[in-house]
Amino acid sequence: MNEIDLRGLKCPLPALKTRKRLLGLAPGEQLVVLADDPLAGLDIPHLCASEGHRLLSSERTGAAFRFAIERGDQPKE
Repeated sequence: MNEIDLRGLKCPLPALKTRKRLLGLAPGEQLVVLADDPLAGLDIPHLCASEGHRLLSSERTGAAFRFAIERGDQPKE
């Protein structure tokens, strides 16, 4: 499983970097994203829904979020 640590980055960087990393994965591969920007709790799930990725889990651990995402077959346009 791939992991990206985006703690310390502010909006919109966590969503943009998550998108870029997902596009580099093969469909079905999974990515774990760590982010502590408060807007990441909205932006990352929205990114998954709008681009056809599957949000496997979303949890808050202290001040940070942990997202597990499966790359979709085809990002939505």
